[in-house]
Amino acid sequence: MDLFGIVTLLGGLALFFYGMNLMAEGLRKLSGGRLEEMLGKLTSGSLRAVLFGAGATAVMQSSSAVTVMVVGFVDAEVMQLEQSAGVIMGANIGTTITSWLLSTTGIRGGTVWLRLFEPSFLLPILAMTGMFFCLLKKNEKQKTVGNLFMGIAVILFGMEKMRDAVAPLSAVPEFKGLMVRFANPLHGLLTGAVLTAVIQSSSASVGILQALCTTGAVSYNVAVPIIMGQNIGTCITAILASLSASKNAKRAACIHLYFNLIGTTVFMTVFYTLHSLFRFEFMQRAASEAGIAVIHTILNITAAFVLLPFSKYLVLLAKKTIPDHSYRKMRKNGGKEKL
Repeated sequence: MDLFGIVTLLGGLALFFYGMNLMAEGLRKLSGGRLEEMLGKLTSGSLRAVLFGAGATAVMQSSSAVTVMVVGFVDAEVMQLEQSAGVIMGANIGTTITSWLLSTTGIRGGTVWLRLFEPSFLLPILAMTGMFFCLLKKNEKQKTVGNLFMGIAVILFGMEKMRDAVAPLSAVPEFKGLMVRFANPLHGLLTGAVLTAVIQSSSASVGILQALCTTGAVSYNVAVPIIMGQNIGTCITAILASLSASKNAKRAACIHLYFNLIGTTVFMTVFYTLHSLFRFEFMQRAASEAGIAVIHTILNITAAFVLLPFSKYLVLLAKKTIPDHSYRKMRKNGGKEKL
């Protein structure tokens, strides 16, 4: 990849982030502030918390934003620590909507119906619709709807630019050799975690992976562990947000981290054990953008519903990690220990 390709890739990533922010802002305004109010008043049932977390993240298009909000609500004592576990689990499910949205950029076909979903057809329609609402300016709600459509258009355009930037890599032998190295699950896991932690967005990280899939050099053998690592790397945002917050807020960030660590470990262990026994043939095939969305969804839904019954233990583990007393001062008194 030459200098122009690098600039195009970074420009596409910048447009992607801008589109995400524009769309999320539009959705937040359309909700009229009710999203935060409902999230703060969530009091019943772990399953309801999971479903609400999934819905909130699907609306805001950012699991990081939802988990940071959860940390903030726990810090403000608006939400109990036990409630936060379910919402955090649901946020991981809701974030998969973005990967499905981005998978539309990989649709290519000769039929009229398939061509209707190609970005080259969708982009101008979304942009024109957004501009139409923005130009009306009769009220703030219409402008917000316009920004929402424009945000989606900018996201897809950013993905198209990233795809165009990485397309030449398919002919570079060194790139294919690098992808083979990532076929080691632990290397792929670490790569996905570091990349996501650096850019602080699992959606953007998944988008970059989906763009690389268009080169044909990324097999599922490479993509699967990277996706698993992305779930771990996304925890950095909530951790940073909790650094100056209360102990309970730090515990909420720990729940997010432990949930993703344990969920990824369990999924990875089961998946690769089955793979060693039955040898999944698809692992050697070139990954597709829709395939990435499927794996991302299966991983997050499986992790959430496997660990949901154990959410109270995640809370207990977080409390053990961030105890009420930062240190113990021990002394003997009549054979008993006192704090």
